[in-house]
Amino acid sequence: MNLLKTFSFFTYTFFSITSVSFAQQANVNLDWNPQKNTQNLVPYGGNVVSPDVRDDHTITFRLKAPDAHEVKLTGGPILLALGVKDPVPFKKGDDGIWSLTVGPVKPNIYVYRFLLDGVAVVDPNNTMTGASNQPGYSNVVVHGNGPAFYDAKNVAHGSVTRNIYHSTVLDGEREIFVYTPPGYDPKKKYPVLYLLGGSGELASGWMLDGRANFIADNLLAEGKIVPMIIAMPNNQVLHRNDPNHIEKTYAIFEKELRSQIVPFIDKNYSTIIDREGRAISGLSMGGRHTQIVGMNDLDLFSSFGILSAGDLETEKMNATFFNDPKVKEKVDYLLIGHGSAEVDFVGKRSAATHEALEKHGIKHEYFIGGDGAHDWGTWRMLLNDKLLPNLWKKK
Repeated sequence: MNLLKTFSFFTYTFFSITSVSFAQQANVNLDWNPQKNTQNLVPYGGNVVSPDVRDDHTITFRLKAPDAHEVKLTGGPILLALGVKDPVPFKKGDDGIWSLTVGPVKPNIYVYRFLLDGVAVVDPNNTMTGASNQPGYSNVVVHGNGPAFYDAKNVAHGSVTRNIYHSTVLDGEREIFVYTPPGYDPKKKYPVLYLLGGSGELASGWMLDGRANFIADNLLAEGKIVPMIIAMPNNQVLHRNDPNHIEKTYAIFEKELRSQIVPFIDKNYSTIIDREGRAISGLSMGGRHTQIVGMNDLDLFSSFGILSAGDLETEKMNATFFNDPKVKEKVDYLLIGHGSAEVDFVGKRSAATHEALEKHGIKHEYFIGGDGAHDWGTWRMLLNDKLLPNLWKKK
């Protein structure tokens, strides 16, 4: 009888443990629904549950701030998803907890902040806090019915390595994150995509917020892309608020790219060492680096992705590109893309670049789509839907 009770206890315990859902910021697994409130447990180190994401795609934000006078929800991506322009006010309870329920919104990952008495702050109870070359922000993951294209799935995974190298151009130690595909074989040669961030981003941005490695893993598992190396360097080469940033950044980054970044990758990884084995792409400022540096370096690259960027004076800025008599033969793939909600300032630059390429008869893809604006939702979509599947396709 005692033995039977012992067996029943361990059986119960085993099945209880194996059936536990680890959502709501448990950080046990790489959950696709990490902020779903399955156990009503407060995040470790927190004092309330926030954000609380439900299956109906509504979200409740909470903040315990009994002495605050006003709390609002802000952040371009989340406000765009909600279809509002102004910060949304919270309501204060008798217990000193401010709360706000919004939505439903479409499944995605959204950046947000709280306005606490007029000061933008991260959600102190959300463990998914962004880290980049700008003040902190919080991410809310609105899940669908299963893992999204940018989530970790049960497929073969590549590796991401953080490399440190010394730059003689910038006289210091710099970092570059490198994705190698599952089954990476140093005896084989791989094409390389150089993937750049925007203003305020760091080399880790495309991995942490962009989920580039998971997107590549999933596309490879589906047979939609060729195995490739993705090099994610830091393209911040001077203080973003330097008054002469625009005048300086292109020349400095070109030196860094040509003399430091590309040679480092070719030396330390098994790469196809010619222009047809290299692509360069970036978002926002990285898109401008792609266009104004990468497209003028046709001896280094043959494919390009300009994401949420462009230039009103494309022919002037890309004079070397357009004056190359063999330019049409040298471009394997060229993408200009941006979100459907960034048609004003960014959209005009993208359109001008598209029109210049059309004028010169240079084949390219011009895409406007998705639900986002100048945000990671747009850039993840462009990477997954357009850029990666079109690189190094058989001619």
